[in-house]
Amino acid sequence: MALLLRFLLLCGIVGFTRSLSITTPEQMIEKAKGETAYLPCKFTLSPEDQGPLDIEWLISPADNQKVDQVIILYSGDKIYDDYYPDLKGRVHFTSNDLKSGDASINVTNLQLSDIGTYQCKVKKAPGVANKKIQLVVLVKPSGTRCYVDGSEEIGSDFKLKCEPKEGSLPLQYEWQKLSDSQKLPTSWLAEMTLSVISVKNASSEYSGTYSCTVRNRVGSDQCLLRLNVVPPSNKAGLIAGAIIGTLLALVLIGLIIFCCHKKRREEKYEKEVHHDIREDVPPPKSRTSTARSYIGSNHSSLGSMSPSNMEGYSKTQYNQVPSEDFERTPQSPTLPPAKFEHPYKTDGITVV
Repeated sequence: MALLLRFLLLCGIVGFTRSLSITTPEQMIEKAKGETAYLPCKFTLSPEDQGPLDIEWLISPADNQKVDQVIILYSGDKIYDDYYPDLKGRVHFTSNDLKSGDASINVTNLQLSDIGTYQCKVKKAPGVANKKIQLVVLVKPSGTRCYVDGSEEIGSDFKLKCEPKEGSLPLQYEWQKLSDSQKLPTSWLAEMTLSVISVKNASSEYSGTYSCTVRNRVGSDQCLLRLNVVPPSNKAGLIAGAIIGTLLALVLIGLIIFCCHKKRREEKYEKEVHHDIREDVPPPKSRTSTARSYIGSNHSSLGSMSPSNMEGYSKTQYNQVPSEDFERTPQSPTLPPAKFEHPYKTDGITVV
């Protein structure tokens, strides 16, 4: 009887009741950094599944250096979402009624550290089921910069470069000319999908505005470049001007140094001379005292002379006193009368 029942079940003649199962297929999801990833997990229950419902999401990090960790859990009609610090506050169930068969979650503000394999487990005794979803977080191209590497002169060689600041590989590039004839040189066509275009023997026809668009699987970015090919500049004149300017600057600096040095030497010399005069040379005598000493000495001489020599001597000696000394003396000193110890007679007159 048992063998017959099993045969009928295999042939589909008798109805078959399935246990708990997850209907969402395994898949890989790619999202850009900063976006929200929706990870689906829908399930069905059978009448035999009468136990409490438990839903568990786990992550296997991409570096394979960590064991599987629970990121969110539903058990006993409660939600626990603080198991995994890196995703705390960024992972939520999408349904308010998990018993309805939807255990999907959202992971917000995606980061590169969120890359890994996520596993959804649903338990309702005796049924158990699980599915895996691989999450890949990519970085959109951004901060793209277009510039010319080289001299934009007729006949010269240079490169047009397009470099995004960030962006997950693989990256695709597309160059376009937006101005003038919008016709690109034939030699450039092979490089229009590369990040660098090598320009050989440039001509004025290459001038114009160009755009570079960078794409990957999650986004794109664009930059603009203005190319202006001009005639060659007079490099010899520029070099000569630079040399002359440098020489003039050196001469000016040398002149300033020389003047400063000369001034310092003069100041040093003046200080040394002033110091020597104050220490080695005695203070000059007053001219008034010199004149008085001179007159005093003459008075003493007059006192010792005879009356016969006084008349001619006094005039001669007073005339020898320097005139400038008398000019500075306000008054002539009053000479005391000469005294003679012995009286004598001259021309019949007695002199005491």
